[in-house]
Amino acid sequence: MPDLIIRPARVDEYDEIARVWMESWVSTGLAQASDFLLANLRARVRREIEDGWSLFVADDQGTIAAMLALHLPKHYLDMLFVGPAYQGQSLGRKLLAFTRTQMPDEIDLRCVRENEKAWRWYEREGFVFEKEEVEPSNGFVMKYYRWERKGSSP
Repeated sequence: MPDLIIRPARVDEYDEIARVWMESWVSTGLAQASDFLLANLRARVRREIEDGWSLFVADDQGTIAAMLALHLPKHYLDMLFVGPAYQGQSLGRKLLAFTRTQMPDEIDLRCVRENEKAWRWYEREGFVFEKEEVEPSNGFVMKYYRWERKGSSP
């Protein structure tokens, strides 16, 4: 991955970003790949950008390896999904380091409770569990986390 760069996503990449998102989500075992899921994610990418997402990709010489969606005004890491072919190569850690350059003092996120691999990783990366709540739109129990730079709290 030496030539991999993190950069803002382009509009012409939104469909491919949705595909990477779906493949990564399916790799958790929490969903099955389908045309329906892919269509929903394609629509959601556009809707979320209109609602304030800053969308980034990890670009491996023209191949989208991962997607990262931040809501900067809310200090919110909304989505971090690494394509299955790139998992286990510290790309998530690189995306998180990039996130900390964009939101250096505090980051909030949520993670599906059943995605234990993800929330345990966030905990190892210094995020502190705050609460669990059911997400009404999909029925998943979400675990909410927060990270603050040492010395940044009031």
